[in-house]
Amino acid sequence: MTESSVQPALWPAPYASGAVEATVTVPGSKSVTNRGLVLAALAAEPGWLRRPLRSRDSLLMAEALRALGVRIEETVSSSSSASSAATADGTTTGEAWRVIPSGLHGPVTVDVGNAGTVMRFLPPVATLADGPVRFDGDPRSYERPLHSVIDALRVLGARIDDDNRGSLPLTVHGGGALEGGPVEIDASASSQFVSALLLSGARFNQGVEVRHVGATLPSLPHIRMTVDMLRAAGAQVDEPETGGEPNVWRVSSGALLGRDLTVEPDLSNAQPFLAAALVTGGRVTVPDWPVRTTQPGDALREIFTAMGGSCEFTETAEGTSLTFTGTGRIHGVDLDLSEVGELTPGIAAVAALADSPSTLRGVAHLRLHETDRLAALTKEINELGGDVTETADGLHIRPRPLHGGVFHTYEDHRMATAGSIIGLVVNGVEIENVGTTAKTLPDFPRMWTDMLAGAGA
Repeated sequence: MTESSVQPALWPAPYASGAVEATVTVPGSKSVTNRGLVLAALAAEPGWLRRPLRSRDSLLMAEALRALGVRIEETVSSSSSASSAATADGTTTGEAWRVIPSGLHGPVTVDVGNAGTVMRFLPPVATLADGPVRFDGDPRSYERPLHSVIDALRVLGARIDDDNRGSLPLTVHGGGALEGGPVEIDASASSQFVSALLLSGARFNQGVEVRHVGATLPSLPHIRMTVDMLRAAGAQVDEPETGGEPNVWRVSSGALLGRDLTVEPDLSNAQPFLAAALVTGGRVTVPDWPVRTTQPGDALREIFTAMGGSCEFTETAEGTSLTFTGTGRIHGVDLDLSEVGELTPGIAAVAALADSPSTLRGVAHLRLHETDRLAALTKEINELGGDVTETADGLHIRPRPLHGGVFHTYEDHRMATAGSIIGLVVNGVEIENVGTTAKTLPDFPRMWTDMLAGAGA
C-alpha cells in the first residue's frame, strides 16, 4: 500500500494556535541519495550509503538499479546517531544500504514514476548495460523534457528509440559500453541534463565533455553537488568553478571508488518546518544541519532571514543543529531563485502571508517540473483570496487576507507542503492528496502534527 493510498483525499491542514516550538529531524537528501546510488552502482568495488532517504523517488532509483543487476542490501544500525527516529513504514534514518556493483544487463523495464533524477540519470547508465532497457513512468513523466539527454547520448554513440518524442517512454539499447567524448547540450530546462551525463561519464571509453549552450542554466548548486560527489568517488573532473572553461564540464575516463557515504538531511525538505517558525513567530531546530554543503536548501538560512527571521548554529555532542526563529512579522522580498528553484513553492506560500509584495524571478523552468508550478501556485493561492500573477520567469505576490478552502496539489509534493504552510495561519485550508509528499518526504503529515505538538519528528 502506498503512502498516498492511506491518506484522506482532503487533509485538513493543522492550524497553529500559537508559536511553533519544536525540534524536527529531517530525513536524508533525495538529491544526495540518488546520486550516491548511481555512483555506487558504477563503482569498481562495493560501497555504503548510510542514513539514505527512503521515499518514492529514492526507492524507484534503488529498484531500477536492482533490475539492472546491482545488489543493494538494506540493514539497520543499532548504534546510529541521534537521527535514528523511526518512520511510519518501519524504516529508520539509522538505516544503511550496501551497494554491490555487478555487470549491468537487460532486457528490463524501469519505472521512473515522476522522478526527474531517475528518468534523467539512468538512461546514461543503461548505455553501459548488455541489452535493451525500457523506461516508462507516470503520465506526467511523458510531459517532462528528456530531449537534451537523449540527443546527447546519441552523439556519444548510444542507440535510443523514443519515436522522436524527446520524452518517455523510450528504450536504450545498451551495448555494454559507450564511446563518450565531447557533446553540446541545452540544459536551460534542467541542470539534471548536465548531471546525468557527468555521473556516468567516468565509465565512458573517452570520458565525457559536456558543453552547455543554452541561454540559462538553473539550479547550479545541484551540478556542484554532482561534481563534489564524483570527486569524492575518485573521478577527475574539470569545471568552471575551479578555473575551467565557462559552461564546460569534463570527466575523465577511469574507475570509481566505493564510498562510505553518510547522507545529509534534505535541506529543501526542511523548508516547511523553518517556514512554520517564520509564519507563527516560533522556533524550530533541525539537527545535523551541515555547516558546509552543496544543497540548494542551505539558501533558506539567508532567504528566510531576509523575510523576517533569524538563525543560528548550535554545536552539541551529536553534531551541529540549526535553530530558526521567527519574529512574528514577515517581509516581502525580491529574489532571483534561478539557482534554488525548488524552494519557490514554499517561499511563495510565506510571501502570500507577508506585510509587503514579493517578486520571485529566474524560475521559468518550474513550468516543466512535477507540474507547472508557477500556474499551480498562482491558481491555488488566488483561490484562497490571494493576489498572485505570473511573470515571464516567476511570480509577483501581493499579500491579501486569505481564507480557507481546498488547496490542490497536482501530485506535486512541494505544492502540498506549500499549502500546509499557509494552513498554519489560515484556518480551514484542506490539502488535496497530501500523500504525494511521500515522493521525497515520507510521513510528512505525522511530522507536521508532531511539530505542532512540540514533539519533534
